[in-house]
Amino acid sequence: QVQLVESGGGSVQAGGSLRLSCVASGYTYCMGWFRQAAGKERERVAHINFGSGSTFYADSVKGRFTISRDNAKNTLYLQMNSLKPEDTAMYYCAARPGAGCFTGANGYTYWGQGTQVTVSS
Repeated sequence: QVQLVESGGGSVQAGGSLRLSCVASGYTYCMGWFRQAAGKERERVAHINFGSGSTFYADSVKGRFTISRDNAKNTLYLQMNSLKPEDTAMYYCAARPGAGCFTGANGYTYWGQGTQVTVSS
């Protein structure tokens, strides 16, 4: 069992930045950030393959968000720049023990409690 604890959400104005952190209690092969806005389905924002270091970004955040990890600290980060009102959502850290990072949200075994990001115009 791996526990995930997120932090770093908050309220910012459009164009601002936030950095989300997720501390994992153990090692997992894939970690990612998902978000869910009110009335919408959960969507993948980005993920990282801890084995190869390869990353994936949703088209909506490419060039603005950066996912990274600190292996020594078992910590995942999401640097969010040039935030837009449409980025407003609950952001969740998720982890998958084995390979297959591109699997859907249901394929991620462990989830954090979520951290709210609100971007005002």
